[in-house]
Amino acid sequence: MAYRARVADQTVRDALETFGAVILQGARATGKTTTGLENAASSIRLDASPELAALADASPRTVLAGATPRLIDEWQLAPTLWNAVRHEVDDRGVPGQFILTGSATPSDDVTRHSGAGRFRRITLRPMALAESGEGSGEVGLRALLDGGGAAAIGGPTVEDYADLAVRGGWPALVNQPTRSARDYLTSYLDDIARVDLPGADIRVDPQRMRALQRALARNIATEIAATKLGVEAEVSAQTVRSYLDALTRVFVVEEQPAWAPRLRSRVRLRVQPKWHFVDPSLAAAALGASPRSLLDDLNTFGFFFESLCVRDLRVYADALGGAVYHYRDEAGREVDAIVELADGRWAAFEVKLGGAKAIDAAARSLSALAARVSDASRAQLSALVVLTAGATSYTRDDGVHVVSLGHLGPG
Repeated sequence: MAYRARVADQTVRDALETFGAVILQGARATGKTTTGLENAASSIRLDASPELAALADASPRTVLAGATPRLIDEWQLAPTLWNAVRHEVDDRGVPGQFILTGSATPSDDVTRHSGAGRFRRITLRPMALAESGEGSGEVGLRALLDGGGAAAIGGPTVEDYADLAVRGGWPALVNQPTRSARDYLTSYLDDIARVDLPGADIRVDPQRMRALQRALARNIATEIAATKLGVEAEVSAQTVRSYLDALTRVFVVEEQPAWAPRLRSRVRLRVQPKWHFVDPSLAAAALGASPRSLLDDLNTFGFFFESLCVRDLRVYADALGGAVYHYRDEAGREVDAIVELADGRWAAFEVKLGGAKAIDAAARSLSALAARVSDASRAQLSALVVLTAGATSYTRDDGVHVVSLGHLGPG
């Protein structure tokens, strides 16, 4: 099967020009091994047999020998490789030596010796629409941040977005559409508690973990405290925090932190994060939601669509060295997503399924945020965008861009 290019490919290639080793991390089944192989000259997969992991622990130089860049897949199965790679990079003194892939962040004691200047971490997420082929990528995030406009037509329908939210951007489901997304993802969620977390030396109760997964799914793309999640899942707040940390370590759950701009007024900001699964399809699987049930409950579908938008924004923002936040103040004024780059430039995004009134309200909310920030923050504002499930992308007379998610891309 032909390789589907990923937005992260160029980031990997660029990193190999500077760093001795690249760590390609992310949730299981996001395509890390495939992407690593695409960018490697030789490889070894430590999960192929227990003997290979044992060999890596006993004689790390043996598994590190090979044409470079050399892929070491599931490297965390042999934790001693961290220091071995670090020393090998120092000894060779040239960049582009290793690609390490893994589905869990090892505990701090494994990586206690700094990899600063030697390692570059790159997170691979499920495919964004521009990667899976469902999106055209005609309206680039980079172009919007550079002051460009929006102009495109066509793409997925609202019904298509419901299908995409339930299927997700998992390469196995994208490449083999006859597979049952519900069966695949239900098994995925079950394996998290029974296999992935114990494999990362994290102990959880599978029944309590499934209850938390359902509670998170019911509150996707919202700000919810651990205490409230605990009430819904019928577990303690302490257990919720522990399990959220565990799910974060295996890249299945990711918080969307609050953005903290300088404001003109003295209104205080709220700093509670929003919570998302790495792909909204996991929330759908946790709830047993189907495309039809989402279309029958547009309020719930709105939250799933927002999470789909955040997933794609993260993929595209990563390529620009940016991060995705959300905004909310104590007066209840909010903006769904803020993309901020390392140089301080930022763009604000409101997410709406569609409809002229909803788009007008979103545009007013974005303009109000622009008026509330300080002059210094406003000087770095690059774009105000309403992301929709519509079929048309354009720039309004007030300068707000209306962009279909299916048109958005990284360029």
